[in-house]
Amino acid sequence: MMGRSHAATGWCAGLALSAVADRPALPVVVLMACATAGFALLPDLDHRSSTASRLLGPFTRLVSWLLRRTSSAVYEWSRAPGDRRRDGEHRHLAHTALFAVGLGLAVTALVAVGGPPVAVAVLGFGVLLAAAALGAWVLGVVAAALALAVLAGGAVLVPVDSGRTALVVGGLVAVGCLVHDLGDMVTHSGVPLLWPLRVHGQAWYRVRPPAALRFRAGGPFESLLVFPALVVAGALLLFGAVSSGSTG
Repeated sequence: MMGRSHAATGWCAGLALSAVADRPALPVVVLMACATAGFALLPDLDHRSSTASRLLGPFTRLVSWLLRRTSSAVYEWSRAPGDRRRDGEHRHLAHTALFAVGLGLAVTALVAVGGPPVAVAVLGFGVLLAAAALGAWVLGVVAAALALAVLAGGAVLVPVDSGRTALVVGGLVAVGCLVHDLGDMVTHSGVPLLWPLRVHGQAWYRVRPPAALRFRAGGPFESLLVFPALVVAGALLLFGAVSSGSTG
């Protein structure tokens, strides 16, 4: 999938998560959706020219380089006899369920130790990523959410000294990465989602549906059907969140 489609899946996932949460206020719902839209781009840090790798210039390029080197080394170390010889960079370590869960747990621990400032920094990074993929309107939506929170009585979007906040932020990161993997899973290349479990003698087995159900990343099917469908789904989910907030 292309970056904007990944971000759209993250937007939908963030809204869906808010729907099953404890009825958070609308500004919190919007922040969750925007941040998860950005987190859905994180696995592509393993590609040197991705939106995530270019976002903060030298800093994210360095993170991308480190991730690609690590992924390549892990691939060589864990490659099974049935695995093809590859460079082990893009769509390898960062596109596994273990990476998504591990990164989510790491962020949870980081926010738990660092508190609200770290939570704000992580969420802000997600929002910037979403804006880079979907457009500057994302920043406007978040600004409007902040203004709404202030008008509602100065409510803060990130609770102070809350272990639950750490779990929520880490969970959003993990979910964003997982929906990214699911999006790439239905393209022709698939992803090694189950690594390091061995399937058909391969540790890096590419999980993907039957050929008839796959599509080419960035192709007409994604551009003309998948992305518009995600936009409609996201709009409906947002409408449901607004309606729930107005009646709650």
